[in-house]
Amino acid sequence: MKLIKNIQSIAKEVILQEAHALQNLAVLIDAEFENCVQTILNAGGRVVVSGIGKSAIIGQKIVATLNSTGTPALFMHAADAIHGDLGMIQSNDVVVVISKSGNTPEIKILVPLIKRTGVKLLAMVSNPDSYLGRNAHHILHAHAAQEADPLNLAPTTSTTVALALGDALAICLLQVRGFTHDDFAKYHPGGSLGKRLYLKVEDICSHNEVPSVPETANLKTIILEITSKRLGATAVVNAQGLLTGIITDGDLRRMLKQYDADALFSLSAADIMTKNPIAAMLDDYAVNVLEMMQSKSITQVVVVQEGLVVGFVHLHDLLKEGLV
Repeated sequence: MKLIKNIQSIAKEVILQEAHALQNLAVLIDAEFENCVQTILNAGGRVVVSGIGKSAIIGQKIVATLNSTGTPALFMHAADAIHGDLGMIQSNDVVVVISKSGNTPEIKILVPLIKRTGVKLLAMVSNPDSYLGRNAHHILHAHAAQEADPLNLAPTTSTTVALALGDALAICLLQVRGFTHDDFAKYHPGGSLGKRLYLKVEDICSHNEVPSVPETANLKTIILEITSKRLGATAVVNAQGLLTGIITDGDLRRMLKQYDADALFSLSAADIMTKNPIAAMLDDYAVNVLEMMQSKSITQVVVVQEGLVVGFVHLHDLLKEGLV
């Protein structure tokens, strides 16, 4: 097999060519794109996406993105539509047909049938002057001057452009609708992604002991509390039970270097503790606590409610939940 070009050079050419096409795509976003977004919002129904060949595959991904971001959508294969699947279209739906050329035989058969239903038709097409473009109510201009393959035949750049344009459509609909973090969590309850979206501190800290000593506690009491609760730290509280500090294994090691043997046993928790420690609340998202731990290079966080110590979250807890 004869290799004409360096493999790395070929790969870079493909990526740069597709990146250039995406940059050009951004320039084409105009009032017509906004009309497409408003058409979907005003219809109040679902987005029915259709296509054939590689466009059909891209259409299925766009449908998945729309559904996961709060816009009800379904896929209708262009070939199956003319054999009964057209019946899935409801009166308040919007149909998006994806086709690079806009002139394929299947699309020419499908377009009049869609228009007969009375719904709005949006064309995601590279050539607005194609049959599909001329017969659509609005156009999502997915311009791709040339495919990435040297024969200009294999759908590559055109599918990348269509995919990106579909993402842009979905995210615009998400933001206009005011789709929230909590809304997103409803559609992604499974796996580590789901946990990142809904898992809160109160779901984790209840499994742990709650090591705590008063400010007046001596060294022996502190060591026994840290050892028995096995979290590598203990909270320090004042006479009212409010959090004032934290003592970790690291604090104890640093203390041993700082003081001589005679002074060690005269120290209290108030002398050793790190004052005003970072704390989490029960309704904090676990993923936010993880980010806080990583940024501060710490492995445990005290959990408080109205200043009172109610729990601990350890880095191991977050590891077990698959957040790391």
